[in-house]
Amino acid sequence: MRIAVTGSIATDHLMTFPGSFGDQLIAEQLDRVSLSFLVDDLQIRRGGCAANIAFGMGCLGLRPILVGAVGNDFADYRSWLERHGVDCGSVHISETQHTARFLCTTDDQHNQIASFYTGAMAEARLIELQPVVDRVGGLDLVLISPNDPDAMLRHTDECRQRGIPFAADISQQLARMEDEQIRQLVDGAAYLFSNDYEKGLIEQKTGWSDAEILSRVAVRITTLGPKGAVIDRAGEPSIQVAPAPELGKADPTGVGDAFRAGFMSGLAWGLPLERCGQLGNLTATHVLERVGGQEYELGQQGFLGRFGAAYGAGEAEEIAEYIRCHYA
Repeated sequence: MRIAVTGSIATDHLMTFPGSFGDQLIAEQLDRVSLSFLVDDLQIRRGGCAANIAFGMGCLGLRPILVGAVGNDFADYRSWLERHGVDCGSVHISETQHTARFLCTTDDQHNQIASFYTGAMAEARLIELQPVVDRVGGLDLVLISPNDPDAMLRHTDECRQRGIPFAADISQQLARMEDEQIRQLVDGAAYLFSNDYEKGLIEQKTGWSDAEILSRVAVRITTLGPKGAVIDRAGEPSIQVAPAPELGKADPTGVGDAFRAGFMSGLAWGLPLERCGQLGNLTATHVLERVGGQEYELGQQGFLGRFGAAYGAGEAEEIAEYIRCHYA
């Protein structure tokens, strides 16, 4: 199964605030917030939604096709991704802009305040999918993750026109995009990803009820943080997917991307939706245990061992033939 992952490719600047953001807010003055947080730590990591997702899929043994826009400072990052199984042959290189930057501060409750500088990502709207199709010999699924808004709309429209199934993952761009644009991104998706907060926001901004959205998408996947995930289809009972226990909590940045990486990998292998959700949860847990979205390693035996401990030996045996992690 050939899967293209479209979206942001960025450098993450991750900072830690040793307190709670909520303690610094005055309820009567939320309309004029003016705050500065003295942080204890700064770590610079490789990131971007599409790059994080593609990295996770590559680590699990697939070869996803990364589609996005970067600056001419991408050489080292490209080498890193290619060494981890990612096809970077369809990444657009800007002649004038730097690769995007994500700046995020996390408090001790794992709440986050973040900003995103677009940079070269704005040129993603120039990318057409047909040359990607021609280069790799066809696409079976395109994941449209957070990106330049015009690029997300263009990729969605092109998928519809060319009959390519697509997965919608609006997440961080829900705050930026207009209601009609969100309806365009959702309608007709084979898969719709969001967390539980974003689920409500999608319903609010589209004006569609949960049932209406399920009539417009084939599968809706909602992540629930420490409660795992739920998978819904019209006319079918919900599939509740328990979380995979973590060994510790370091930083939540990139956890949602890793869930998508595991889930999409399961789809590529033709596994049942429940198994896809379990793969997503365990991959996400590996990210939660590290600072940065691409700082984890997946060992085949270790991954299968943790999967079996979380979901059962029979379930682990079911995925064993597919898991081809890059690290032993």
